[in-house]
Amino acid sequence: MIELELSQEEVAFRDEVRTFINANLTPELRRETARTTTVFAEKDVAMEWQAILHERGWAAPSWPVEFGGTGWSSTQKFIFNEECTRAGAPGLIPLGLRMLAPVIFKYGTPEQQAEYLPKMLTGEHYWCQGYSEPGSGSDLASLKTRAERDGDEYIVNGTKIWTTHAQFADHIFCLVKTKSDGKPQAGISFLLIDMSAPGITVEPIITMAGDHEVNQVFFDNVRVPVGNRLGPENEGWAVAKYLLEYERGGGAAATRSLVGLESLDDLLAIEQYADDDIATRRNEVEIEISALSVMETQLQARLAKGANPGPESSLMKNFSVSIGQRLSTLKLEALGYHGVPHNTLLDLQDKECVGPEETHTAVGVYLNNRASSIFGGSEQVQKNIIAKVVLGL
Repeated sequence: MIELELSQEEVAFRDEVRTFINANLTPELRRETARTTTVFAEKDVAMEWQAILHERGWAAPSWPVEFGGTGWSSTQKFIFNEECTRAGAPGLIPLGLRMLAPVIFKYGTPEQQAEYLPKMLTGEHYWCQGYSEPGSGSDLASLKTRAERDGDEYIVNGTKIWTTHAQFADHIFCLVKTKSDGKPQAGISFLLIDMSAPGITVEPIITMAGDHEVNQVFFDNVRVPVGNRLGPENEGWAVAKYLLEYERGGGAAATRSLVGLESLDDLLAIEQYADDDIATRRNEVEIEISALSVMETQLQARLAKGANPGPESSLMKNFSVSIGQRLSTLKLEALGYHGVPHNTLLDLQDKECVGPEETHTAVGVYLNNRASSIFGGSEQVQKNIIAKVVLGL
């Protein structure tokens, strides 16, 4: 693992963050975070931690100061993310704070900024993302959900799928078709929609791990004010691409992988789960985590110059996903048949898991990680971006 060289001021900042986390991150929050098997922490857990951070003014370190950000340097932001990850703090739900907010900074009107940004910080608004559709996941330009203009409103019809936490969300940001002729990308607009609007239905999708994380959202003649459009009409594709850089870019990916590696080491230290072949492959993953750490350090240098994440976020997305999948596979292989009773389906049946607590989530994490090379931009799409933008092919 590559360590950043910190100045005395940055070491003092790191110590301040550690002191704050130790004083405010309760054992209950740590325990619930450790039990998380899905992409995001449970809503109540994440929102409790966000409220604690918001009170300190640390809920949105990457935001501009004028909107409630901290004014931290890119290195300070990285330190903060790394310390929270090391301590086992729940990740804040990124859909609003990390993904939509930068888009509102860039494309939002002053009225939209005043309406939405403060409520993201307080947690009053809880967002979900309406991008993928049946048959239009990786190929977003082929989406079918339509928004037809009717005076000062759009009438939206269609459906979105794999919508994470739509069962909790009170708002959704959506890509919709507003023009059918010409290049597909040229007819897409970006709408902000209140989930309480008449005509919206949310249907759960239960994963093979037994989790209710994703949903299908249906729009049946849903009326949305034109003032809820972000950016110009028919130019939502540029808005969508800008947002995806922040979805795929993330901080402390190497640290999260290192925490997963330490969890595997704890398991291999138990005699009945020790395995020489798994230990060898574990060492290979450790080398890759060091390489990921170098990539993160390079990205920090880019951000320090004021640049956005850029196509490097696609490289990091694919690499970190590969590492996460391999770690979860090694952990499940070490458990062998002992992993079967720990499936989260037992929790749904109110049956108690047996064995070391740190093994209870192994199956759920493994199954959820199978989808990580698809959600947030599929592996193949990321490779196309890398080939075109990075390699110039």
